[in-house]
Amino acid sequence: MEVLGIDVGGSGIKGALVNIETGKLVSERHRIPTPVGRKPEDMANVIAQIVAHFDYKGKVGCGFPTVIKKGICKSPGNLHKSWLNVNVEKLFEEKTGLDFTVVNDADIAGYACMNYGIGKGMQGLVIMITIGTGLGSGAFLDGRLIPNFELGQIPYKKHKKIELWAAGSAKDREGLSYKKWGKRFNKFLKYVELLVAPDTILIGGGASKDFDQFKECITIETPVIPAELQNHAGIIGAAAAAFHTVPKH
Repeated sequence: MEVLGIDVGGSGIKGALVNIETGKLVSERHRIPTPVGRKPEDMANVIAQIVAHFDYKGKVGCGFPTVIKKGICKSPGNLHKSWLNVNVEKLFEEKTGLDFTVVNDADIAGYACMNYGIGKGMQGLVIMITIGTGLGSGAFLDGRLIPNFELGQIPYKKHKKIELWAAGSAKDREGLSYKKWGKRFNKFLKYVELLVAPDTILIGGGASKDFDQFKECITIETPVIPAELQNHAGIIGAAAAAFHTVPKH
């Protein structure tokens, strides 16, 4: 079965058709830059453009970069503040006429890795960290998702949340080398290890493909493994979420 998965990020909104039996992309990925203001109406229009690009008529799964409860945005995260309390599923359904399932982006990226990728069969507490505009995190206990586990929101020094200092966007914004940024990311991982004592940490998002360039900066005891699905995990997990039972709280 081929399902459209859409991964909404702070810099780009990406979609592709996915075979949800195999977890493989069966189309080229189509990406449109996230509108500068990151406002609901503008972003919903991009979602409609992606649906139209694939001439798609079925159920759609969507990963969204904020806390999502029953389809409703409970924190705007790195998006415009007007997203707060918006029913994201309803908004996208009204724009496209299609049935949408919207889940936190790190949750579904982790879901893809735990069901189709390197995390399959992993036991204990597994934390998936997605590196992008922010630092998303998904938590899995013996393979079962614990929804909306937002570790990137931890306050750090003068920063309202540590992802403002340690996300991939901070590296790009400040022109940091992978070595300098890697030390920041390692500091974040130290807090993750201290707070939740995971058994394994999986790394996804755009920076995961460059793991070799900063892995020497990682000094925590917990095993840290790049996710083999890399930047496609969000799309694959989103498609799966449209038909599988992914806890959404």
